[in-house]
Amino acid sequence: MRLTLARRASAEFAGTALLVAAVVGSGIAAARMSPGDVGLQLLENAIATAFALGALILMFGPVSGAHLNPVVSAVDWWLGRRTGTGLAGSDLAAYAAAQTTGAIGGCVLANLMFDLPAVAWSQTDRRGGNLWLAEVVATAGLVVLVFALARTGRTSAAPAAVGAYIGAAYWFTSSTSFANPAVTIGRTFTDTFAGITPASVPGFVTAQLVGGLLAVAALAAWYPGAGHAADAVLMPRLAQDSDTR
Repeated sequence: MRLTLARRASAEFAGTALLVAAVVGSGIAAARMSPGDVGLQLLENAIATAFALGALILMFGPVSGAHLNPVVSAVDWWLGRRTGTGLAGSDLAAYAAAQTTGAIGGCVLANLMFDLPAVAWSQTDRRGGNLWLAEVVATAGLVVLVFALARTGRTSAAPAAVGAYIGAAYWFTSSTSFANPAVTIGRTFTDTFAGITPASVPGFVTAQLVGGLLAVAALAAWYPGAGHAADAVLMPRLAQDSDTR
């Protein structure tokens, strides 16, 4: 019997909140510690995010799978729907809601930790075809990596591999690799280094969904049995509910 949905959704909420707190908080710290050097700020932000993501997968993976991303959850549901693995439809809805509200909460938390207004709408415009293309690439690569690890039985490498990919994608994509609709929405709530204007969100989210669809096509070609491993994304969940342990 799997862990209860409420327990798994709460882990997705907390994990996504901490991820966004790490992204936004490290961005604020970087801007304060390295004023005038955007390259160094991005490096500091990328390193902190990569390390935090790896740690969060280790922390929440055994509870919810540590998806922390609606696209990962949606692909998990899609690939596993015929084999009875992965998320059920109700699980997907709960995960997406928890991830999105968690991302908003994490952004507010980061603002408060750095003595900023709890909510300040971002003024950083991130619109343009090149940025949308970058989000397609970043999201597709992330999803293929996650399911390739699950399909080949290497989920123990997920914390390091996923963290490394996102850290690298900060640099090889022009968008700095949001690759996550929930995180994108959450980052509208801070007018700091890591922010994104609300007007930029539809283009980013659309690109991320397209990236997820491309990943599904790539997985069908390269890892046709990926759906059988959907229960292992990102890390194997506990087989038994341990509420009484």
